Amino acid sequence: MAGNTFGQIFRVTTFGESHGGCVGAVVDGCPPGLNISENEIQLDLDKRKPGQSIITTPRKENDKIKILSGIFEGKTTGTPILLIAFNKEFESDDYSELKNIYRPSHADYTYEAKYGFRDWRGSGRASARETLARVAAGSIAKKYLKTKLGIEFISYVEQVGNIFANVDYNKVKIKEIESNIVRCPDASAAKKMISLINKLKNDGDSIGGIIKGVIKNVIPGLGEPVFDKLNSDLGRAMLSINAVKGFEIGSGFDGSKLTGSEHNDKIYFKNKIQTRTNNSGGIVGGISNGETIHFRVAFKPVSTIRKEQKTINTKKESVTLSAAGRHDPCVLPRAVPIVSAMAAIVIMDHYLRHKAQNL
Repeated sequence: MAGNTFGQIFRVTTFGESHGGCVGAVVDGCPPGLNISENEIQLDLDKRKPGQSIITTPRKENDKIKILSGIFEGKTTGTPILLIAFNKEFESDDYSELKNIYRPSHADYTYEAKYGFRDWRGSGRASARETLARVAAGSIAKKYLKTKLGIEFISYVEQVGNIFANVDYNKVKIKEIESNIVRCPDASAAKKMISLINKLKNDGDSIGGIIKGVIKNVIPGLGEPVFDKLNSDLGRAMLSINAVKGFEIGSGFDGSKLTGSEHNDKIYFKNKIQTRTNNSGGIVGGISNGETIHFRVAFKPVSTIRKEQKTINTKKESVTLSAAGRHDPCVLPRAVPIVSAMAAIVIMDHYLRHKAQNL
């Protein structure tokens, strides 16, 4: 009921707040016998952690993950896995001025409307710090799916503001994504993106953009008819990420401009059933068809900015706000591993559901 758990068989429950003692996750339903270590999970967390470059928040957190249950002698036991990272550096005083103010386009007012009060220190559960837990849980799913089925998850920054990457998602390599601090595989576009983010950071403003998600080597048959379509769950997963305002799969909204003869993916057989194009994004009728799954996730600009904004306080009085604190001028570089993690959790859950139904 509380909305802190995702998945049916592979179930992930996250806990913790931005300025609380810790952030973590309980992962239930992971099959036994998977070799996984804290160091492997840490590699993904290091891509999400704050303070990693000049275009991210300067907050310094190592996000050191600890596994407290569910793994013995380096292998999953089949029992719940507890993952936890203790918060080390947070300055709640930075948020004291926000205690009685509603930030524009932030969750301050809506959390108060729901619960009657709110944790104003770093936004509590509304903070993107919660996504640390998702990345840790998704790392386990990624390892299992890679080991068992050879499934790969690749996400990268495709757009920042009006700057677009010119790349083929089928050919993008992880080393290209990690070659720059904005995590865009187009080196020329990356330079422009970094320059724009830096300018807006210095101006006390922020910018949004789009992350491209790619899932390779997916087996056909994953997904449930009607309400639990694979694309529906992917959309739900992505839209649950902080600052996400849009999701499209395959041809997305551009597909609405095409005729059926233009949009249909022609089917042929060569060693396996395949399609010549992939406008469907690897999912047809809510079920994977074996083609590469590709989708786009739109992120809004960060709402907490230093530029002056008009708003109201808890007494309903008009005030002018120039927010302090340490915030990302653009969330996209740190959101790349979050998109991959949530995609992995969805595929993992549907794979286990598929196996349970087709014994």
